[in-house]
This record gives sequence, structure tokens and C-alpha cells, in this order.
Amino acid sequence: MELKGLRAVIVGGASGMARSTAELITARGGRVAILDRPSSDGAAVAAELNGTFHALDVTDFAGTETVIAEAVATLEGVDVTVNTAGGAVPGRTISKDGPMPLETFQSIVDLNLIGTFNVTRLAAWHMSKNEPNADGERGVIINTASIAAFEGQIGQVAYSAAKGGVVAMSLTIARELGSLGIRVNTIAPSLFQTGLTAGIPDEYEKVLTKDAAFPKRMGRPDEYARLAVSIIENPMLNGSTIRLDGGQRFAPK
Repeated sequence: MELKGLRAVIVGGASGMARSTAELITARGGRVAILDRPSSDGAAVAAELNGTFHALDVTDFAGTETVIAEAVATLEGVDVTVNTAGGAVPGRTISKDGPMPLETFQSIVDLNLIGTFNVTRLAAWHMSKNEPNADGERGVIINTASIAAFEGQIGQVAYSAAKGGVVAMSLTIARELGSLGIRVNTIAPSLFQTGLTAGIPDEYEKVLTKDAAFPKRMGRPDEYARLAVSIIENPMLNGSTIRLDGGQRFAPK
């Protein structure tokens, strides 16, 4: 799928990896709708990219349907959806205070897994109405997991379960949407310079990435963007989870 003229809905696009992806898509001729929290810098980012901003809380499942419909209407269709929304607070299965509150586990799954599926199903429905391109494609969906899906650390039980679910459903959804020409892939990053980790001192970064093969540093948002664009452009990338981690494997803690 070519980037020139591409219509992309970018969830989490106000910052980090999604923002870099939006910037790269627009630099190569695409158009973007930025979806992010009301308190984010989404409006300013959208203005810089000649796009539109749509306030979104992905855990408001009914509201997400309305917001995505508005974004698609503004773009007059959607060819690509990139979703990086997610996060978690640490917590063990049991602690000295007792078992993890079930609502804590559920809230993390809601944000990272249910929210991701909700965006995916809604985007796929809108893409299914597209006319296929010369390769028979109607759309591309890129979701975001984490290498914690494979090597969850102590305190990441809920996050690992949620991101593991994102990984597990990618191939199944790709198979279900294959007859429509809609591709689905997942990127599983290691630690990236986004959010709370964006400004940490070099000495802490070295500790956090000491188990990486190369490079021994955190990932940069533009490196996620370059992979996302490669997925968009290459029609044979489908149903896959691609680790973006410099060969890092998380230690137990």
C-alpha cells in the first residue's frame, strides 16, 4: 500500500511512537487523524501535520466507536490504523497485603487488550467498505504489544497477559479479514524512549538495556515508525508479531 494519499487513523498519536509514525506518513504524502486523550498534545500535533485531532479514551468503548467514525468521516475513509494506546501499573499476583485486586487486573486488560480489539474491529469494519487497490488490499491494521508478552517480568502479570492477548489474536484476525484484503500485524517493542522513560539519565538506560544484544540502548520512536511504514508498504507482511527490541530479553526483574 502506497503512502501517497494514504488515510491513517493514529491512536495515541499525540506522542511517542504513534506521533513519529504520523509524522513519517504525512512526510511521505499521507493524511492523518490523531486520536488521543483530551489532555494530550493531540490538537497541536494534528495542526503541525495538517491533520485533525479527535479526543479519545480507549477504555470508553462506546465512545471509541463514535470517535473513530468521526475520524474516518473527516478523512473520507481509512486505509491504515496504527494503535499504540496502552500502559500499566506494576502489581504482583499476591503481595504482603493480599491478592492483586481483580479490578486492577481487569483495568489493565481493558486498556491494553479490550481497547485494542475494539479499535481493530471498528477500523476493520470501515476498511471493509473500501474499494481494493491494485494488490487487492483494502486496509492495514498495526497494533502494539510488548516483549513483556513473551518474557513478562515480576510485577507485570496483568500487562503480560494483556499484551500476550494482543499477540495471540493477530493471526486469527488476519485470517478472518484476509478475504477482504485487510492485513493485521503487531509490533512488540522493548523499552522505548517514550512517556516516563523519555528523559531518564544515561546510566539508568544502560542498566535497563544491559541484556540487549545490539544496540544496547532504548528504542527511538522513529524506529517504530520506520517499521510501521514498512508493514504498510509490504503486502506480504500479515498475521505477524514483529519484535523490535535489539535482541533484548527481559530478565525476571
